[in-house]
Amino acid sequence: MSLVFSAVAGVALDAALGEPKGWHPLVAFGRLAERIEQRFNPAGGGWRSHGVSAWCLAVLPLTLLAGLLAQVPAFGWAVEILALYLALGLKSLGEHAQPVAQALRLGDLALARQRVGYMVSRHTAALDATGVARAGTESVLENGSDAVFAALFWFLVAGAPGVVLYRLSNTLDAMWGYRSARFERFGWAAAKIDDVLNYVPARLVALTYAVLGRTWLALTCWQRQAPQWDSPNAGPVMAAGAGALGVSLGGAAQYHGEVHERPQLGEGPSPKARDIERALNLVNGGVLLWLALLIAMEVLRA
Repeated sequence: MSLVFSAVAGVALDAALGEPKGWHPLVAFGRLAERIEQRFNPAGGGWRSHGVSAWCLAVLPLTLLAGLLAQVPAFGWAVEILALYLALGLKSLGEHAQPVAQALRLGDLALARQRVGYMVSRHTAALDATGVARAGTESVLENGSDAVFAALFWFLVAGAPGVVLYRLSNTLDAMWGYRSARFERFGWAAAKIDDVLNYVPARLVALTYAVLGRTWLALTCWQRQAPQWDSPNAGPVMAAGAGALGVSLGGAAQYHGEVHERPQLGEGPSPKARDIERALNLVNGGVLLWLALLIAMEVLRA
């Protein structure tokens, strides 16, 4: 079975089942990563070299195992599909974002703050309706890139080991890649590796958002605004996504007790509940576009 049709099967499995209920391999990996971090970064005293060693110990054996299992003739194809399914978060993204939009529509700001708090790392207790809608829209655009498109990209590049390498690296970045006293040195490797792995996918995602939305505005915002963002990959994704939707994102946000003044992304009015759903439609439409192009290429090649 070709990687293209394995990709279609993996996306279909995610659409049908969503995240596994009760237990997920990434939860077990997170516990493993916590133990490794305690060993290599006691009391936040680990250096960059310790972070590199910890990253290799956490990621490379499982990546190698996925590659070996994918080569077994009897069930290698199933390993490929299962690896992509477990790495994708498309249905989960909708399951987290839709309740935020619904709560905003019903005027239940307390519930909307609670639900958007499951999606973002910023403080949400004092957000107004516009702040909740902005946080939800930003999260959908960025997580669509990280949890969906980048996983699909690395699966198409390198199959099961590629998507396992990417997903575990992205998980370590979420756990270790903070600029805090505890992780500034130790988490450097996890953050930089994730930046490298996301560099090409993020720009393909920005282009995808532009094609499916207000194309010229999205491309203009990408060019002018993305360099001002502190993340080299989130900048293009969210600037193009905001332009594609015709809304303004960015602005002040509170993280870990500190207020960060972020540059504006996009152009237009502040987002509302419907813009969270429009962002979801952008992600879903982008996945369908990618799959359609891949199937067309596979047919032509055959």
